[in-house]
Amino acid sequence: MKVLIVKPGYAPYEAEINGLHEMQDVVGGLIQAIYPFEDKVAVVCNDEGIFLGMPFNRSVPGGYGGVFGPFFVCGVGAEDFCSLTPEQIKTYKKEFHNAEILIGAKGNTPVTLKVQPKTVDSNPRHEKGRDEPHGRE
Repeated sequence: MKVLIVKPGYAPYEAEINGLHEMQDVVGGLIQAIYPFEDKVAVVCNDEGIFLGMPFNRSVPGGYGGVFGPFFVCGVGAEDFCSLTPEQIKTYKKEFHNAEILIGAKGNTPVTLKVQPKTVDSNPRHEKGRDEPHGRE
């Protein structure tokens, strides 16, 4: 299915992922889906991202606070996740374009500073490690 992957500090990019194993690889562990938008999309993230010490990624509306660690945005079908439409890809690339730095929180609402994102190399072999905090390749 066609999704948008959003990594901390990076602009969203399109990718093709299939199956639970690939979903877990993208988020780095157990998946959790949240539904912060009225549109039929899910934000799929690591269920334990904050507890695993993953870096803050983006704030999300709807009382969800923020997401820690990488996540992807996908469509929601009748019974399962599905590909995003071209319109949804455009909408959520814009929604999550700016990277965010977590400064604090007011209750469950993150206080962030929006910054210019880095871009991810489109060659999948070079993606792993590109967003590591110590620059490991």
